[in-house]
Amino acid sequence: MVDLTGFIVGIFVLLTAAVLVGELFSRLGQAALVGQLLVGIVLGPTFLGSYFGLTGVNDELAGIQFLATFFILVMAGLEISPEQLASTGAMSGLLGVAVFVGPFLIGAFIVPIVVHGLSFTATLFISLTLSITALPVMGVMLREFGLTKTRLGVMLMSTSVINELAAVTTFAVLLRLNSSGFGWSEILIAVLSVGVFLGAVLSAHMTLRVTRETRIGRSIRKRLTGMWKSRNSGFAILMVLALGSALFSQFLGLTFLVGAFYAGLLITPASAGPREHRSISQTFEVMTWGFFIPLFFAFVGLGMNLRTLATPQALLTFGVLSVFALSSKFIIGTGVARILNWSRSDSYSIGFFVSSRGAVELAMALILLDLGIFSVEIFTLVAAVGLVTTIISPIGAGYFGGFKTGSSESPLNLSPSPNLRGSPAILADVADPGDD
Repeated sequence: MVDLTGFIVGIFVLLTAAVLVGELFSRLGQAALVGQLLVGIVLGPTFLGSYFGLTGVNDELAGIQFLATFFILVMAGLEISPEQLASTGAMSGLLGVAVFVGPFLIGAFIVPIVVHGLSFTATLFISLTLSITALPVMGVMLREFGLTKTRLGVMLMSTSVINELAAVTTFAVLLRLNSSGFGWSEILIAVLSVGVFLGAVLSAHMTLRVTRETRIGRSIRKRLTGMWKSRNSGFAILMVLALGSALFSQFLGLTFLVGAFYAGLLITPASAGPREHRSISQTFEVMTWGFFIPLFFAFVGLGMNLRTLATPQALLTFGVLSVFALSSKFIIGTGVARILNWSRSDSYSIGFFVSSRGAVELAMALILLDLGIFSVEIFTLVAAVGLVTTIISPIGAGYFGGFKTGSSESPLNLSPSPNLRGSPAILADVADPGDD
């Protein structure tokens, strides 16, 4: 029997504290997720969990946690479209791939040295979660520094898009291999499964786009618009597509994370229409940013237990992984930026910007915790490293770039770059919603 009163009290306490502390951290120049994570840590098993009955995400809260994870992944997918990817310059693509592949491969060698007793797949998953650049957090930081319409801002957002797509796709392959093994035939089947899924999603997107641009398509859409009386039908259609995509990815042996993330590619300005896309996105973002995101990061904090890091060996492991997570992104990001002829200070800023973490890798970590691939100790370690790097990232970027939070102008070079063909439109849906 579900304790309804206890369930409501738990949600009320978590949401209220997460919203208030998240706002406080935003005003201090940090991402709100830092404060929301700390709320979960304080109210969880590390400190006050025994007093509030919040010693972890119980069965009653698990359903809300799943919905929060699902909504965040769909929202991340809505920020990306095939058209935006096609307009991303080769240099942005190079930076995005470099700051993912480099830390991922290096981490595969370093992680088992500092974290003992790991399976091969757990090693790869830890390395993967430490290699992602947070797209929503990047958008918020650029907005706070007044960089959204600058050459630097467009480059960094394009980089984050490529990085996140590569990470989610790699996660899908690894999760498929975790259940089937790492033989050559299993690797081929895993890659083909991902290829089939992506091919189906892109085919559906192109069908919707082409149909919309034809006379018959416009006629059908006009007739359906006149006949359909339900309110917010666009949002309902998005949810149906997202759930269907998640089920399809599960059927192929991939996680629902992949289906939810790539479902956003089905609803783009080109396939649904600019006005319809903006309406659907705004409705979705209000629910996600206002309710699910604060709860999600609070749940992540609840899943952590910092007491597991209270030994000299654990603290040393945490320190080494934190240094690796920050330095690998910083060195590779700075190095590639210098190769692309950015100035020294701008290159340092890029190195710090790409070191930020956020929602997608924590969603991956939660899934791995639920599957038993991550223990509570490993989950705590990964989330704590992400927390530290997300705190340091805007501080380092602001220091080396010479700009301040809330600045309306950037001291960086705003002239067009021949190496960048991306459009500031990439930033439109990311920088506006709120403060992840």
